[in-house]
Amino acid sequence: MEGPAYANTLRQLTLWTHHVLLPVYGREVSSQAPWCSRWWEHAEAVAQLHGLWLAWGHLTGPGSNMSGPASWHRDFLSPVMAALRDPQGPFAGCKPGAHRGKEVPPVDAMDPFAPPPPPPQGQKQPSWERPPTEQPSS
Repeated sequence: MEGPAYANTLRQLTLWTHHVLLPVYGREVSSQAPWCSRWWEHAEAVAQLHGLWLAWGHLTGPGSNMSGPASWHRDFLSPVMAALRDPQGPFAGCKPGAHRGKEVPPVDAMDPFAPPPPPPQGQKQPSWERPPTEQPSS
């Protein structure tokens, strides 16, 4: 998703989070159960909440079966909220009224298994980096 469709989805997620999820399930914030008032700036939180929202629509919306809400609470709400509110989770550095972006772990090589870059013009590629050539059949 991108463009207007992505923006609309994020807006719907935000409205659901602010008008359904947090008023009903947003327990008090503490150091043992953090929450960030700028949750949308945490990519992990957006991803987790998006999945939670999609499951909520599927399991509680029109056409869902009678046990859908119970399944949503057990299978989706509890694990997602536990992960988000974990002291080591995405809001670990945030305090009430003070957002702190999460530092991404460093990576030494973005694509360590990519093919090696071609040799500079005029130089031959070492034999161990060249693909094997077909052997003539006997």
